[in-house]
Amino acid sequence: MTKRLLSCAAVGLVAAVVIAADPVKSGESPAGKLAHMVVLPDDLKWGPAPPALPAGSQMAVLDGDPSKEGMFVLRAKLPDGYTIPAHWHSTDEHVTVVSGSFGIGIGDSVDKAKVRYLPAGSYVRLGKEQRHYAIAKGETVIQVHAMGPFDLHYVNPADDPTKKADK
Repeated sequence: MTKRLLSCAAVGLVAAVVIAADPVKSGESPAGKLAHMVVLPDDLKWGPAPPALPAGSQMAVLDGDPSKEGMFVLRAKLPDGYTIPAHWHSTDEHVTVVSGSFGIGIGDSVDKAKVRYLPAGSYVRLGKEQRHYAIAKGETVIQVHAMGPFDLHYVNPADDPTKKADK
């Protein structure tokens, strides 16, 4: 009986907190206040990916700021065949495949024979400093969440698009 009363009280408390929370408009971060947010597909503002990634992909930030401290969520739209050479990050990277087929490989260089293609609905966590690479099969959308500031270090510095001369 006591367990049931405590359970009911806990559910009631959670419901009261959720009801009292101010909703956050799409694209805004809760910035420390207890709130919820909703991002609908039509709310996404796609733009070019940062210059540290190979040209051709698009990104939309759903929550947070990847360049600042704290959690962020973004989506990336990758064209067919899009390849991110071997790289690593200073924090864990969490990737959910929204659509298409996201190929992931572990190692210091791209080896297409070792790529594992993950269908829509799949999830992968890549540990801090784990060397990996990615290839899209068909247009692919992924959702990435991690702690910022988020960085990208190429295993081979020659793969870094920001270091390549303008052609």
